[in-house]
Amino acid sequence: MRVSSAAIGDDNKKVIDKLFKILFSVGEYGNLIKEISVATFSRPFYFNRLIDQIVSLGIGSIPITIVIGITMGAVMTMNFGHGLAKFGGILYVPSVVAISLVREMAPIFTSLLVAGRIGSGIGAEIGSMSVTQQIDAIRALGTSPIRVLVVPRVLAAFISLPLLTLLAGVLGIIGGLFICYYEFSISPGFYFNKVISAVQIIDLFSGIIKSFIFAGIISTVACYKGLKTKHGTRGVGKTTTRVVVISSIVILISDFFLSKIFLLTGVN
Repeated sequence: MRVSSAAIGDDNKKVIDKLFKILFSVGEYGNLIKEISVATFSRPFYFNRLIDQIVSLGIGSIPITIVIGITMGAVMTMNFGHGLAKFGGILYVPSVVAISLVREMAPIFTSLLVAGRIGSGIGAEIGSMSVTQQIDAIRALGTSPIRVLVVPRVLAAFISLPLLTLLAGVLGIIGGLFICYYEFSISPGFYFNKVISAVQIIDLFSGIIKSFIFAGIISTVACYKGLKTKHGTRGVGKTTTRVVVISSIVILISDFFLSKIFLLTGVN
């Protein structure tokens, strides 16, 4: 079966066009990061908008964080407990669960699930404003949409997600306590002694740094996609989906490299 040279040329052209679009998008995203950095450290600063976003993004995410934390700790403890019990290592369950939660599971699970709320919410809100030309109206009034819309949301994510991660980690440890007590007859005193002796400040630092970076990924990707939304309500729906998918993929990939860096530098 012969393939015409014209068809091959069209395929190559499509590939090249896609590569150029990707490179152009990366450049636009980098320019957005630059504009956010400049607007953050210059006046005017809309403090009231920041407080509103912290309430909306941070406090509004507490219920789902509570569910994530308790469930995550209980499930991990149950699985680790029954697995280690086969080898006589049931007494190591508190240490393993606590370290796993603080270093990896709390930042990852909290970021992924909160991305579905914070990321999609930011993308849908800014995207709706973009397709209804509200962002153009802000520019017409002589105000920067980056300063008014983007910076408060990015800073709110930087503040909220690390705190939500800490909450999820603490609740996960508490959830593990109940499973250890009722399933494996481990006393609360012994459990907390093991947790305190196993978890170091450097472990907390590792989890906080990861959640801080994940917050930046979620908020900036959501704002970028929201600002680029077109084609009415259909475009808003696509933006919401893409924000969650792209944020989740980047978070998972970056977590691997962050863990590798922390291991090489002795943080983990």
